[in-house]
Amino acid sequence: MIKSVFAAVAALSVSAGAAVAGPYVNVETNAGWAGDDYTGAVTDLHVGFEGPIGDSAAWYVQGGPAIVSPDGAESSTEFSGKVGASAALTDSVGVYGELSAITSDQEFEDLSVGGKLGVKYSF
Repeated sequence: MIKSVFAAVAALSVSAGAAVAGPYVNVETNAGWAGDDYTGAVTDLHVGFEGPIGDSAAWYVQGGPAIVSPDGAESSTEFSGKVGASAALTDSVGVYGELSAITSDQEFEDLSVGGKLGVKYSF
């Protein structure tokens, strides 16, 4: 199933044609703690593309290496990617969503997948 999601994202980015802006680079580190115990970090080194969906929405797709650095253990490199969209519902309210995935031991069969949905209110 995940392979079909990546295939659909690739098809979307190719079929968008002139509506695609980019590429861009996104470097992001996500660190974790359990209480006051640092557990490690993942640093994404992504290249992405983005584009509009009509007048009030946008999409993006990005991917690349992810450096996994658990606390007290050797770092490893995996592959990670994200696809997402956002839309303005009104001048002050927007919604967004993101689907992300990262390999495990550089295998696509054991992907860790996450999702994010949100509402943003601007004052």
